[in-house]
Amino acid sequence: MTTLFAWTDGACSGNPGPGGWGVLLRAMEGDRIVKQRELQGGEAATTNNRMELMAAISALEALTRPSEITVITDSAYVKNGVTQWLHGWKRNGWRTAGRKPVKNEELWRRLDEAQARHRVEWQWIKGHAGHAENERADELARAGMEPFK
Repeated sequence: MTTLFAWTDGACSGNPGPGGWGVLLRAMEGDRIVKQRELQGGEAATTNNRMELMAAISALEALTRPSEITVITDSAYVKNGVTQWLHGWKRNGWRTAGRKPVKNEELWRRLDEAQARHRVEWQWIKGHAGHAENERADELARAGMEPFK
């Protein structure tokens, strides 16, 4: 059985400032990598949170058919947003519990739509803690930012 994983990361030079996002997509059969794909991109004027969201969105939008996937992020903002806050935001007309507009609403909507096509398990890991795949996603995010510096 093939298992899909996506390690995602965002980076920003200044916040706001030029930013990038990176994704390491991997299909595994047991301990064996059967396919791997790397994605990256960036923007001239953005925030770290926006780039973290774009990484997760890009990972899910890259899948050509409905899939089961584990998305691994070092962003508590993305993980908590998608697993804890999103349902309430939608129920409250895209307002926070404090009745303020949700920041990055258009990206949260896009992520919600992207994940609806798949069965997604969300995992958080500590960033810059020696996880090889997370470090690679970080390298891709920094490379995605380079053209905009």
